Amino acid sequence: MVATRKKNNPDIIGVLDLQGGVYEHLDHLQRLGIAGRKVKRGVEFNNLAGLIIPGGESSCISRLLNIFEIKEPLLNAYGRGMKIWGTCAGAILLATKVVGETPCLGLIDIEISRNSFGSQLDSFKSEARIPQVAEQPIPLTFIRAPKIVNVGKDVKVLLKVDDYIAAAESENILVTVFHPELTGSLEFHRYFAVKCGLNPTVNIKSCSDRQWNYCSWTRLARSA
Repeated sequence: MVATRKKNNPDIIGVLDLQGGVYEHLDHLQRLGIAGRKVKRGVEFNNLAGLIIPGGESSCISRLLNIFEIKEPLLNAYGRGMKIWGTCAGAILLATKVVGETPCLGLIDIEISRNSFGSQLDSFKSEARIPQVAEQPIPLTFIRAPKIVNVGKDVKVLLKVDDYIAAAESENILVTVFHPELTGSLEFHRYFAVKCGLNPTVNIKSCSDRQWNYCSWTRLARSA
């Protein structure tokens, strides 16, 4: 899959810097040789190839979008061609239908249910093979994860597990209910970069960085 971008767009992927795993995503982008930057103000959405909405607390991020008055700039940037990837809470924010709640951004035709696995104690790890993303199995980390329970006709399912969908995409949106940034795997970040029309400079066959550990992201936080 190779996406096309408008000319003059810089090769930058933004990470929404309101709440959640911001530095973890920036760390993975850097390991791929992709320029990333935190995004918190409306003007910072200009000329992004893509935007990652990280996991965190979806209702909190939704309120902060309004408090910081950046919901409209985000939607405008999307309308100009910016791709978006939502992980966990980010997927909830992007859904057109949220069970029992009012949707926030409504940019991908999916129905999603919050905290569907239970409490924090019901978080877990697994792995799955996702042929569209990688040849080898990808590690998955689920933390108070939602479940995608239905998708529209223009949405492609990337991963289905038992009775729920864990990853899906449309032409301009990618959603995962798990956290790729909390593993050493770079596969989903590479996949999103290519979706944005970018070419990662790091060519790792397995796309798993052995130098990564759970504290790797702190080097970026310390230098911020």
